Amino acid sequence: MGISKRKKHIIEGLLKEYPEAKAELDFSNPFELLVATILSAQTTDVQVNKVTEKLFKIAGTPEKLGAMSENELIEYIKSIGLYKNKSKNLISMSKQLLEKHDGIVPATREELEKLPGVGRKTANVVLSNAFDIPALAVDTHVFRVANRLGLVAGKDVLATEIELLKVVPKEHWSKMHHCLIFHGRRVCSARSPKCDSCTLSTLCSYRLKL
Repeated sequence: MGISKRKKHIIEGLLKEYPEAKAELDFSNPFELLVATILSAQTTDVQVNKVTEKLFKIAGTPEKLGAMSENELIEYIKSIGLYKNKSKNLISMSKQLLEKHDGIVPATREELEKLPGVGRKTANVVLSNAFDIPALAVDTHVFRVANRLGLVAGKDVLATEIELLKVVPKEHWSKMHHCLIFHGRRVCSARSPKCDSCTLSTLCSYRLKL
Protein backbone atom coordinates (compact mmCIF):
# COMPACT_ATOMS: atom_id res chain seq x y z
CA MET A 1 0.00 0.00 0.00
CA GLY A 2 1.38 3.37 -0.99
CA ILE A 3 1.45 6.44 1.18
CA SER A 4 -1.33 9.03 1.08
CA LYS A 5 -1.26 12.00 -1.25
CA ARG A 6 -1.22 14.30 1.77
CA LYS A 7 1.98 12.76 3.08
CA LYS A 8 3.56 12.88 -0.38
CA HIS A 9 2.73 16.59 -0.58
CA ILE A 10 4.22 17.19 2.88
CA ILE A 11 7.47 15.51 1.85
CA GLU A 12 7.58 17.41 -1.43
CA GLY A 13 6.77 20.65 0.38
CA LEU A 14 9.59 20.22 2.88
CA LEU A 15 12.11 19.43 0.15
CA LYS A 16 10.98 22.48 -1.82
CA GLU A 17 10.94 24.78 1.22
CA TYR A 18 14.44 23.86 2.43
CA PRO A 19 16.67 23.07 -0.56
CA GLU A 20 19.65 24.39 1.44
CA ALA A 21 18.99 22.11 4.44
CA LYS A 22 22.18 20.41 5.63
CA ALA A 23 24.12 19.58 8.77
CA GLU A 24 24.80 22.69 10.83
CA LEU A 25 27.56 21.14 12.91
CA ASP A 26 31.03 22.13 11.71
CA PHE A 27 33.33 19.22 10.85
CA SER A 28 35.98 18.26 8.31
CA ASN A 29 36.16 14.48 8.77
CA PRO A 30 34.13 11.59 10.30
CA PHE A 31 35.89 11.79 13.66
CA GLU A 32 35.12 15.49 14.08
CA LEU A 33 31.48 14.86 13.18
CA LEU A 34 31.28 12.00 15.67
CA VAL A 35 32.69 14.18 18.45
CA ALA A 36 30.43 17.11 17.56
CA THR A 37 27.32 14.92 17.44
CA ILE A 38 28.06 13.41 20.85
CA LEU A 39 28.52 16.93 22.21
CA SER A 40 25.27 18.14 20.63
CA ALA A 41 22.91 16.23 22.93
CA GLN A 42 20.69 18.75 24.77
CA THR A 43 22.82 21.58 23.38
CA THR A 44 22.49 23.84 20.33
CA ASP A 45 24.62 23.29 17.24
CA VAL A 46 25.73 26.91 17.52
CA GLN A 47 27.18 26.31 20.98
CA VAL A 48 28.81 23.04 19.91
CA ASN A 49 30.50 24.80 16.98
CA LYS A 50 31.94 27.40 19.34
CA VAL A 51 33.38 24.64 21.51
CA THR A 52 34.75 22.47 18.70
CA GLU A 53 36.38 25.41 16.92
CA LYS A 54 38.87 25.55 19.80
CA LEU A 55 38.85 21.87 20.72
CA PHE A 56 39.68 20.52 17.27
CA LYS A 57 42.76 22.74 17.04
CA ILE A 58 44.39 20.88 19.90
CA ALA A 59 42.53 17.54 19.93
CA GLY A 60 41.09 16.82 16.51
CA THR A 61 42.21 13.18 16.35
CA PRO A 62 41.49 10.07 18.43
CA GLU A 63 45.13 10.02 19.54
CA LYS A 64 45.07 13.57 20.91
CA LEU A 65 41.59 13.46 22.38
CA GLY A 66 42.14 10.05 23.92
CA ALA A 67 45.31 11.30 25.61
CA MET A 68 43.50 14.09 27.45
CA SER A 69 42.31 13.78 31.03
CA GLU A 70 38.64 14.31 31.76
CA ASN A 71 39.43 17.56 33.57
CA GLU A 72 41.48 18.84 30.62
CA LEU A 73 38.66 18.13 28.22
CA ILE A 74 36.07 19.65 30.54
CA GLU A 75 37.87 22.99 30.30
CA TYR A 76 36.98 23.05 26.59
CA ILE A 77 33.42 21.74 26.78
CA LYS A 78 32.12 23.02 30.14
CA SER A 79 29.87 25.59 28.46
CA ILE A 80 27.56 22.87 27.13
CA GLY A 81 25.13 20.55 28.87
CA LEU A 82 26.14 17.23 30.42
CA TYR A 83 29.80 18.12 29.98
CA LYS A 84 31.11 15.74 32.65
CA ASN A 85 29.48 12.68 31.13
CA LYS A 86 30.38 13.80 27.61
CA SER A 87 34.02 14.26 28.60
CA LYS A 88 34.18 10.71 29.92
CA ASN A 89 32.47 9.28 26.83
CA LEU A 90 34.59 11.21 24.33
CA ILE A 91 37.85 10.05 25.88
CA SER A 92 36.64 6.44 26.12
CA MET A 93 35.31 6.59 22.56
CA SER A 94 38.64 7.86 21.25
CA LYS A 95 40.57 5.13 23.03
CA GLN A 96 38.21 2.46 21.71
CA LEU A 97 38.62 3.76 18.17
CA LEU A 98 42.38 3.38 18.55
CA GLU A 99 42.22 -0.04 20.16
CA LYS A 100 39.60 -1.65 17.92
CA HIS A 101 39.48 0.37 14.70
CA ASP A 102 43.03 1.70 14.18
CA GLY A 103 41.71 5.19 14.92
CA ILE A 104 39.24 5.09 12.03
CA VAL A 105 35.54 5.80 12.57
CA PRO A 106 33.58 2.69 11.48
CA ALA A 107 30.99 3.09 8.75
CA THR A 108 28.40 0.65 10.11
CA ARG A 109 25.64 1.27 12.61
CA GLU A 110 26.52 -1.87 14.57
CA GLU A 111 30.12 -0.82 15.18
CA LEU A 112 29.26 2.83 15.79
CA GLU A 113 26.71 1.95 18.48
CA LYS A 114 29.34 -0.05 20.35
CA LEU A 115 31.31 3.15 20.95
CA PRO A 116 30.84 5.00 24.27
CA GLY A 117 28.32 7.82 24.02
CA VAL A 118 26.97 6.70 20.65
CA GLY A 119 23.30 5.82 20.31
CA ARG A 120 21.15 5.19 17.28
CA LYS A 121 20.59 8.87 16.51
CA THR A 122 24.31 9.70 16.62
CA ALA A 123 25.12 6.66 14.49
CA ASN A 124 22.55 7.73 11.90
CA VAL A 125 23.95 11.26 11.78
CA VAL A 126 27.48 9.97 11.19
CA LEU A 127 26.44 7.38 8.60
CA SER A 128 24.41 9.95 6.69
CA ASN A 129 26.66 13.00 6.83
CA ALA A 130 30.15 11.50 6.99
CA PHE A 131 29.71 8.46 4.76
CA ASP A 132 26.70 9.34 2.56
CA ILE A 133 24.94 6.18 3.68
CA PRO A 134 21.14 6.64 3.60
CA ALA A 135 19.85 7.10 7.14
CA LEU A 136 17.27 9.26 8.89
CA ALA A 137 18.25 10.34 12.36
CA VAL A 138 15.41 11.28 14.70
CA ASP A 139 16.16 13.97 17.28
CA THR A 140 13.69 16.08 19.24
CA HIS A 141 12.96 18.37 16.27
CA VAL A 142 12.39 15.50 13.84
CA PHE A 143 10.23 13.63 16.35
CA ARG A 144 8.08 16.67 17.08
CA VAL A 145 7.66 17.94 13.53
CA ALA A 146 7.10 14.60 11.82
CA ASN A 147 4.38 13.67 14.29
CA ARG A 148 2.83 17.13 14.48
CA LEU A 149 2.53 17.34 10.71
CA GLY A 150 0.95 13.90 10.66
CA LEU A 151 3.68 12.49 8.47
CA VAL A 152 3.92 9.64 11.00
CA ALA A 153 2.33 8.66 14.29
CA GLY A 154 5.27 7.43 16.36
CA LYS A 155 5.06 7.03 20.13
CA ASP A 156 8.83 7.37 20.51
CA VAL A 157 11.91 8.22 18.45
CA LEU A 158 12.48 4.65 17.25
CA ALA A 159 8.89 4.18 16.13
CA THR A 160 9.06 7.56 14.42
CA GLU A 161 12.23 6.60 12.56
CA ILE A 162 10.76 3.28 11.42
CA GLU A 163 7.63 4.99 10.12
CA LEU A 164 9.59 7.77 8.40
CA LEU A 165 11.69 5.21 6.55
CA LYS A 166 8.45 3.78 5.17
CA VAL A 167 6.95 7.04 3.93
CA VAL A 168 10.06 8.97 2.81
CA PRO A 169 11.77 7.71 -0.38
CA LYS A 170 15.21 6.29 0.42
CA GLU A 171 16.99 8.84 -1.76
CA HIS A 172 15.58 11.58 0.48
CA TRP A 173 16.23 10.03 3.91
CA SER A 174 19.30 12.10 4.71
CA LYS A 175 17.87 15.31 3.28
CA MET A 176 14.54 14.86 5.07
CA HIS A 177 16.32 14.70 8.43
CA HIS A 178 17.71 18.18 7.81
CA CYS A 179 14.47 19.53 6.32
CA LEU A 180 12.49 18.50 9.40
CA ILE A 181 15.11 20.07 11.68
CA PHE A 182 15.08 23.31 9.67
CA HIS A 183 11.28 23.42 9.81
CA GLY A 184 11.32 22.74 13.55
CA ARG A 185 13.80 25.52 14.22
CA ARG A 186 12.36 28.11 11.88
CA VAL A 187 8.61 27.50 11.93
CA CYS A 188 7.34 24.53 13.92
CA SER A 189 8.81 25.38 17.32
CA ALA A 190 7.86 23.35 20.36
CA ARG A 191 5.86 25.96 22.28
CA SER A 192 4.71 28.49 19.70
CA PRO A 193 4.54 27.04 16.18
CA LYS A 194 4.12 29.70 13.51
CA CYS A 195 1.13 28.05 11.88
CA ASP A 196 -0.08 31.22 10.15
CA SER A 197 3.14 31.51 8.14
CA CYS A 198 3.70 27.78 7.59
CA THR A 199 3.63 26.67 3.96
CA LEU A 200 2.40 23.25 5.09
CA SER A 201 -0.52 24.45 7.23
CA THR A 202 -3.16 23.19 4.80
CA LEU A 203 -1.70 19.68 5.09
CA CYS A 204 -0.79 19.64 8.78
CA SER A 205 -2.62 17.33 11.18
CA TYR A 206 -1.93 19.68 14.10
CA ARG A 207 -3.41 22.69 12.29
CA LEU A 208 -6.31 20.73 10.78
CA LYS A 209 -6.93 18.83 14.04
CA LEU A 210 -6.89 15.55 12.15
